[in-house]
Amino acid sequence: MLSIRFIDYKQVFQFLSIFLFYSFNKMAHSLKFEKEMVQTSERVKYVDLHPSKPWILAALYSGNVCIWNYHSQKIEKSFKVTESPVRSAKFLVRENWIVVGADDGHIRVYNYDTKEMIKDIEAHTDYIRSLIIHLTLPYVLSSSDDKLIKLWDWEKDWICSKVFEGHQHYVMQAAFDPNDLNTFASASLDGTIKIWNMDSGSLDFTLDAHSKGINCIEYFMAGDKPFLISGSDDYTAKVWDYETKCCVQKLEGHTHNVTATSVHPQLPIIITCSEDGTVRVWDKTSYRLDNTLAYGLERVWTVAYMKDSSKVVFGCDKGTIVVKISGSNGSDSADV
Repeated sequence: MLSIRFIDYKQVFQFLSIFLFYSFNKMAHSLKFEKEMVQTSERVKYVDLHPSKPWILAALYSGNVCIWNYHSQKIEKSFKVTESPVRSAKFLVRENWIVVGADDGHIRVYNYDTKEMIKDIEAHTDYIRSLIIHLTLPYVLSSSDDKLIKLWDWEKDWICSKVFEGHQHYVMQAAFDPNDLNTFASASLDGTIKIWNMDSGSLDFTLDAHSKGINCIEYFMAGDKPFLISGSDDYTAKVWDYETKCCVQKLEGHTHNVTATSVHPQLPIIITCSEDGTVRVWDKTSYRLDNTLAYGLERVWTVAYMKDSSKVVFGCDKGTIVVKISGSNGSDSADV
């Protein structure tokens, strides 16, 4: 007699979930972090990686911006921007530009091939803390100590098309939602995270996130669920369920302000940087601390990675470090 067996999809899903959990956990524990390059310099406040050239863009507290070649380990280009500290600099690859924000409140735009200055904008009345570039539209968002976030349209001669007001202290960073590019989050020293609608300019909601100021904010996906991660002067980083608006995990262990966070797009790790001089690596699934890295360049201010690359870059008080992430057998964990 023919017997029919029905598949219990619930059990299959549970099995796959357990399998993936332990597979990612094992992968995170087996990763190796190998120092590839150290470039000593003045204090590095921000780093960015070019997506196709072997270039690191470094914003320096001295007022300079440098492009370092991590293959030749030499300075490719250098820009004397201002006498004030530069806290943010981004590659705008669509135009062959770099966009730079400084403590004098100016945004400056340079062609990185010719070094020609394209634009100099009196953007804010106080320090510019952060610049982010929209993934598809000709927009740059700037965040400032004047408590404002401004939207700039470079196709309309860098007109300021919107101003977002609501924070009660310095705005330290903003981040676009990769799943809804009309939405962005901002982090402030007022201890809140605010979620904004870019088109309307309206505030969607506010999270009273930390007991002290927040220095950094980033979106990331875990499975098909959206999350935020924030880093604070309360020495912690927090992971937020974006849909429920609840904190699902507090990452504790740093002994000074958390200055930068990063969730790798392919590897199952969260990276936090701190003024305590360490980089901490956490398992993205279990949130367990997997590694603590210290490179002896004093405070760590910034981190950058590139999709499909095994390299991670850190900017510190005394220079820049390039670290290669590999498996326990020495193989790259992501293709360069």
